[in-house]
Amino acid sequence: MNIQVTNDAASWYKSEMSLKDGDNLRFFVRYGGFSTFQRGFSLGIEKEEPSEIGASTTVDGIMFYIEEKDLWYFSGHDLLVSYNAKMDETEFEYLTEQTF
Repeated sequence: MNIQVTNDAASWYKSEMSLKDGDNLRFFVRYGGFSTFQRGFSLGIEKEEPSEIGASTTVDGIMFYIEEKDLWYFSGHDLLVSYNAKMDETEFEYLTEQTF
C-alpha cells in the first residue's frame, strides 16, 4: 500500500491545519461519513504522532501516514490525495496497487 500526496494537496493541508515542517498528518478509518470506496466508513484526518506506521510519504516537510491497524480499509489499493481548486478541498482516489 502506497500513499501519494500532491504538492498542491500538501500545501492546502499546511494552510488549513496550520501545519509546519516536521508535523505528521494521519489518515484514519472512521465509522460513518461518505465514501464510494468502503460502505459505512470514510477517511478522517488528524495531526498526530505516529504509532505503528503501515504506509507513509513525506511531502513539503509533512509526513502523511496510515497506521497499520487501518490498512484493511484500502483492500489492495493505493491512496492518491490531490487538491481540487474548484472546490477548494482535497480529494481521495483509491487506485489499484502499484498504479503510481
